[in-house]
Amino acid sequence: MAQTTQATPPTDDPDVPKGRKTFVPLENNPEVMTSLVHKLGLSPALSFHDVFSISDPDMLAFVPRPAAALLLVFPISATYEMSRMREDHNKPAYVGSGGGEPVVWYKQTIRNACGLIGVLHALSNGLATNFIDADSDLHKLIQEAIPLGPVERADLLYNSQALESAHQSAAAGGNSAAPNAEANVDLHYVCFVKGNDNTLWELDGRRIGPLNRGKLSADEDVLSEKALDLGVRKFLAREEADGGKELRFSIVALAQSLN
Repeated sequence: MAQTTQATPPTDDPDVPKGRKTFVPLENNPEVMTSLVHKLGLSPALSFHDVFSISDPDMLAFVPRPAAALLLVFPISATYEMSRMREDHNKPAYVGSGGGEPVVWYKQTIRNACGLIGVLHALSNGLATNFIDADSDLHKLIQEAIPLGPVERADLLYNSQALESAHQSAAAGGNSAAPNAEANVDLHYVCFVKGNDNTLWELDGRRIGPLNRGKLSADEDVLSEKALDLGVRKFLAREEADGGKELRFSIVALAQSLN
């Protein structure tokens, strides 16, 4: 199921205009992502892990539980784009801010940064928030972001030198050759987290806002059967229904470190 690949939204994404700051795409590699989040200030108690199957219980057993977040990398196919536009079309743009919101959502305004945005969504919500060093750049960034609206929050990320430095270091540390920052790559990251309200949230900086995918019980995590049915498996089913042309999916989970 998992594969190491480079991922980013299309560089002509209208939500990320040309002329904006551009990052080298982040490799979908648990070691790279773990290095990034630990540098930012996440406790070594959590790390990213490959999820090699979402159907084989024996393979799923290799991932420590509970899983705090899933990062799904998938192809931006015509089928996906049609689905995204159809779902977002009649929704008002998200304007939430403050600690009363069920999740912290970041709009992407840095080109080629969908991997970074996905990682930030994983760290800013749910279980992972209990494992952030209170003296870290990450804690400071999240605390500054929470009271802001989406536009100001995006500006905060855009102008963060600590975030840019950590991302550059991680992007240069992958196993495969990093592409040019201006490269067109057709893969994209989204994050699934379980909020403190026991809701499964799909968080994607290209969307209109955070997406409520349904309620989970207190003992169900993002790798539970119900969460997978509400989230990741819908991506697979959509592509399979269109003829199975785009099945380049891979998943990493944020969960307890193994060492």
